[in-house]
Amino acid sequence: MASNDSDVPSMGRTPLRATADNALKIVVVGGFGVGKTTLVGSVSEIRPLNTEEVMTRAGEGIDPAGSWGKRSTTVAFDFGRITLSERQVLYLFGAPGQERFWFLWDRLFSGALGAVVLVDTRRLEDSWYAIDRLEHHGTPFIVARNNFGEPGHTLEQVREALDLPPEVPLVDCDARDRESGKRVLIELVHHLAALAGADAAALAEADAGGDAAVPAGAPDAIYEQSTP
Repeated sequence: MASNDSDVPSMGRTPLRATADNALKIVVVGGFGVGKTTLVGSVSEIRPLNTEEVMTRAGEGIDPAGSWGKRSTTVAFDFGRITLSERQVLYLFGAPGQERFWFLWDRLFSGALGAVVLVDTRRLEDSWYAIDRLEHHGTPFIVARNNFGEPGHTLEQVREALDLPPEVPLVDCDARDRESGKRVLIELVHHLAALAGADAAALAEADAGGDAAVPAGAPDAIYEQSTP
């Protein structure tokens, strides 16, 4: 008897476990062409959903395309998924980088556990708005320098240029590399866990109590449970 194609999962897609009932949301944000779509695609266990559209002459003078060899651009968001455990799933949302789509960011930030600000040191100024909006929303974040070649500046120089507080983690990554991208996410979750622990300690000191927002073991689960 021939198999029914509708009963077989599509290539490149990992079915969501029926036991999954806890969704965690992380947003990847940054300037135009810094590698947000690439990062989401490299770490996602499913074929990522993206809203890439071909850039046309109608966008000349509006979209900074030619300088960076971009032929398409995200017009809404990118979406990926990582299974952390039997019950926990991490959802990744890549924000559009062009200024004319920034109005979508506030909605993408809603309900986000935290964010990754991806930066290109050739255009650090493109990252200022992302950092400003995250600080405005009170959304915890880390900054990841996406290396397109040999870094021309130290991380401390990048921190100084972005005026990042010392408590905000700044790491290197290659958005094209799955393991590198996963390490960025692990760094973010460790940062969120540290913030949650500090908040819980402060509440306990005030006899208020409270639970941590980040499940125990989530950082290691990104390595152990995500699909190769």
